[in-house]
Formats: sequence, C-alpha cells, structure tokens
Amino acid sequence: MQNNNIIVYLHGFRSSPQSFKAQLCAQRMAQLKAEDRYICPQLPASPKESAQLLQTLLTPFMPEQITLIGSSLGGYYATWLAEKLGCRAVLLNPMTGIPANMAQFLGATTTFHTNEPFEFKPEYVDDLLALKVERITRPERYWLIAATGDELLDWREMVAHYPGARQTIIDGSDHGLTGFEQYLDEVLAYGGIDAANISSNRDAR
Repeated sequence: MQNNNIIVYLHGFRSSPQSFKAQLCAQRMAQLKAEDRYICPQLPASPKESAQLLQTLLTPFMPEQITLIGSSLGGYYATWLAEKLGCRAVLLNPMTGIPANMAQFLGATTTFHTNEPFEFKPEYVDDLLALKVERITRPERYWLIAATGDELLDWREMVAHYPGARQTIIDGSDHGLTGFEQYLDEVLAYGGIDAANISSNRDAR
C-alpha cells in the first residue's frame, strides 16, 4: 500500500544536491520508484533564506509525512525544523552549535560540487544562532548517526546534544560518513520508505 511519506535531504556547508550522500539517496529512491517523494533543495548561503525556503517547501505536507535527513550544517537545520514542525529527523554528523573556528569560513568562495559562487557573510553567524536548538524535545523522532573519525566535528558533542534519541555511533569513518550506504535502506524505512514493502507491493501488481 502506498503512503505519502517524503524524504527531504539537507546538504551541508558549501555542499549541494550533487553531494555523494544526496546522490546516493536520490538513486535509491529512483530504484524504488519513489523519486517523486524525494526532495533535495539547493540551500542558499544565508541561514535565514535557507529556513524560509525549507518552510515554504514543506508547507504542503503534514509533519508525520516528513523525514529530514540532515548532514553537517544540514543536520543543524534539520534539528531546528524538526522542533518547529514536529517531524522526524535523521542527523548525519550534525553541527550542533557554532564552531569556534567559524571565522575561517567567512567570505566569498564556491560550492564544492558546482563551483557556483558562495559567500558566507559575518551576519550569517547571528542568523545561525537564531536557529540553534538548545535542547531537543520528543527524542523519539530523532536518529543520530555519528562517526568517531569525524575530522571536523566532535561526535561526543553530537551524542550529548541528542539525549534519549536513537543513536548509531560508527567507529572510524569521517565527516563525509564514508560507508553511509550500509545504513541507507534502514534510514529510508525509518522515514516510511520501506524497500522490502515497496518491492513486494510492486511484485504483487
């Protein structure tokens, strides 16, 4: 039986829908004939614009239909959205606060995958702070997947930020979460896109 659940992938800082994990999700959803239930927007450099864009995109959907998959900065946005909307969120090596070394990221550069111009302005730090979730509510709607080998963020801070949530701690790996494909079908099933059920329903037709 089909449902109306959607998967929304939120990429990280200077990233895009062309990132490895975003493409992995897109390809798997296409294999499951569920590509129309996958959303992966290009997020603006501005946190305020990103927040507005995401709220607009998700307005047509009920909270119980939505599962966010947020990577790094996308995980920070996903946590804010999950608290605001009441939807589910899977956090992949999420940023949980403003890094102490954030100043090094200020200024004009390009995105990693498309070389499009990307400028992170000083006022964006305050915009990020405005979206910070100090303490999550209803931990059952969160699933943290964190790598001890993350070279940019401290996995222990992630664990502390999501108390009571489902947590999968990967020994080793990296900030890009190499090996994420091992967890993908389980992540999609958490969001109501169950590969086994979809396959059996398709075979029955």
